Amino acid sequence: MTYDEFARSRLAPLLRYAVMLTGDPHLAEDLVQETLVRVQLKWRRVSRADVPDLYVRRMLTNAYLDWRRGRWVRHIVLGTAHREEAVADHAERGADRDEMWQLLATLPRRQRAALVLRYYEDLADAQVAEVLGCAVGTVRAHISRALATLREQLQDARQPVGTAGGGR
Repeated sequence: MTYDEFARSRLAPLLRYAVMLTGDPHLAEDLVQETLVRVQLKWRRVSRADVPDLYVRRMLTNAYLDWRRGRWVRHIVLGTAHREEAVADHAERGADRDEMWQLLATLPRRQRAALVLRYYEDLADAQVAEVLGCAVGTVRAHISRALATLREQLQDARQPVGTAGGGR
């Protein structure tokens, strides 16, 4: 497979993955573009990998984690990753989606990447570990901590005002 064939076939999935990481389609495009330039420069090495797609996802994930020393954290735009079909209560669905984007944006980048790879990209823990460059146990710890944080934040957000902590 040539670089052009690979890039053409993997562009849309890489963009979807990058949108889930960044929360912003425009930043995701920049991230994917930067990653694909690196892939082209290292195409011989990438094409010899056992699973080139995982190798490129790892490159993209590393670029996201390191890109401009935290610039992503300051520029995450909360919005819609995809256009969705009309639903019965569009406003409620949009509010839930925005709330989840806000919660995801609070997670450390490695935890967020682990969640996106596991649940959005549907990769096995071993594949997530390969992409993140860590042990399977570390992936499971990232996911566990991230889910616990999200559950806690959801519970706090849905608790009626005035019922938290001591009253008057």
